[in-house]
Formats: sequence, structure tokens, C-alpha cells
Amino acid sequence: MRPQIVLFGDSITQQSFMPGGWGAALASNYCRKVDVVLRGYGGYNTKWALFLLPHLFPQGSTPPLAVTLFFGANDAALLEGTGKRQHVPLEDYKQNLRRIVQHIKDCSSKTLVVLITPPPIDREGRREYARSLYGDKASELPDRTNEVTGMYAEQCAALAEELGLPSINLWSKMQQQNGWNKKFLIDGLHLTPEGNGFVFKELVEIFDKNGFSDLPHDFPLHSEIDSDDPESSFSE
Repeated sequence: MRPQIVLFGDSITQQSFMPGGWGAALASNYCRKVDVVLRGYGGYNTKWALFLLPHLFPQGSTPPLAVTLFFGANDAALLEGTGKRQHVPLEDYKQNLRRIVQHIKDCSSKTLVVLITPPPIDREGRREYARSLYGDKASELPDRTNEVTGMYAEQCAALAEELGLPSINLWSKMQQQNGWNKKFLIDGLHLTPEGNGFVFKELVEIFDKNGFSDLPHDFPLHSEIDSDDPESSFSE
């Protein structure tokens, strides 16, 4: 059986197998070496994600080779905005992430866990998106701000450093590029094809540093099959 990379997160993960998505790109990049398993849950925060752990990562099952944890965009929703039901206090967010990591590591200390911070927020892009859905009835209060989301990204990155885990600070790295808001974000939050490509590139760098590019293919390549005696090629 092939080893697995499990993508665990919110809607940004759920959408990662859409055309041009970073999850689909990973599946293509490591085809016949790793099965990329999508476990994205739109709208979820880290509090709700905790209830999924015994189902997604049960004790005693074959542990995944790696897990990406991509939460925070919903945790950072403002209490006074339309996403208030998704809000998780900053310190709770960090502790929830810690509990998720600990559960995965309790299943297998060898599983590579990669923490990904929420991306930056384009407030105007969020406002335009709300107006496209609700017109004049759209709330004037922002559901998220870049400043608050940055605080959550900082805590995610800090936890990764504390635990010695690789991480991708999307909030910081994306904003280093000019025009990041339109280049990387389709609605002020979710990813454009270029945004997906950005996540993919960062993850491949981490995975390949951990030897993923050297993983063997499952079963022989067609060029290695003995056409006169094909059974012998599958005997080992």
C-alpha cells in the first residue's frame, strides 16, 4: 500500500482538489508514490476540528506519512462580524492546534506534521464578495481583518517553532509580493490559481527536504516489465 499524505483543514483545504488546486498538484507530483487524502471541512475552526480526530486518525490504524494542518481563517473571524459563530479566541486556537498535533504524534511520532498559517485577508475583496452575494443587504461590518488574522498566523508559526515542526507562514510570505491581494486571493480569503501554486511550491520544498521525492513507485514501471514473462516482474 502507498503511504498517505492527509490534508486536514478548512475550506481552503476542501477546495484544494478543484482545477488548479494545491492538493491536486501534490497528488500529481507524487503520483504512484503517495496517496494524497483530502480531509477539508469548509467553515470549520480548530474547536470543531478536535471532534474529528478519533475518526480521521484512529489509534491503531496505519499512520500517514505526513499531515498538513491548515486552520485559522475561521478561528480569526471577528466576534462583531457575520462569522462570529466561527470565532475561536487566540490562545484557544493555539492550544487546539497543539492538541491536534499531539493526537497525530500519539498515533505515530514519525508522521511529518506541517503547520500552515491562514493567508492574509483583503478586506476590500471580502466586501466585494459579500456585495456580489447579498447586494445592498451585505453587512458593512467586516467578517475578518488582516491585522487580526496576522495574530493567528503568528501563533501558528510560533507553535510550529516551539514543537520543532516545519511551517508555512502564508500570511507573511504572500504579503511580500506586490499586488498579493488580487494575485493570490479570489474573494479576499480563498486562493486563486496562483495562490494555490504558492502553497504547492512551499509544501513540495518541505516534503522533498524530508525525502519524499526519493520514495519508490508502487509496482514496476511499464518499461521494467518483462513482456515475455510479466509475472516475474511482480513476484517480489
